[in-house]
Amino acid sequence: MSEIEYEAKVLDIDIEQVIQRILDKGGTDLGEVFQRRYVYDIAPDDSSRWVRLRDTGDQVTLTVKEIDSDAIGGTRETETTVGDFETTNALLGKLGYTPKAYQENRRHSFTLDGARLEIDTWPRIPAYLEIEANSRDEVVRVVALLGYTEAELTGENTTKVYARYGIDLSTITELRFGTD
Repeated sequence: MSEIEYEAKVLDIDIEQVIQRILDKGGTDLGEVFQRRYVYDIAPDDSSRWVRLRDTGDQVTLTVKEIDSDAIGGTRETETTVGDFETTNALLGKLGYTPKAYQENRRHSFTLDGARLEIDTWPRIPAYLEIEANSRDEVVRVVALLGYTEAELTGENTTKVYARYGIDLSTITELRFGTD
């Protein structure tokens, strides 16, 4: 079943300052994980839809992402848990899907007042805070708790965030830490 994602990002954050704000407001620290993913095109001429196979260390998921707009709530996601990262990649290969990219990031997760907050660190760009809640209004309310305004939010996907820093993510087939 496809679900609308109500999430937004605050870019270029001071990680320690944001962690302190979250904890000071009563947030719960869920810990940090290393994530790896393969990204596959559904249709080469449609960058608004893609398949993501992601390993978070304790769970592997297969997801179809569909972007309608950069607004909070402009993304639909259909996701299921799968058994094994490499086996699922091999299975997708047998179905004709070839990964267009392999990507890594680090994620530090928190909950605060009914929302999920993620501090994401990706290679080559500054860290950002992602806020996900049950509605657009809840996202805006929780970021206000942390001292941010709605104007500081973006609903842009990772590809567009990289573009803000002059990096065309579509040309990078391997995005790993420690390689530049």
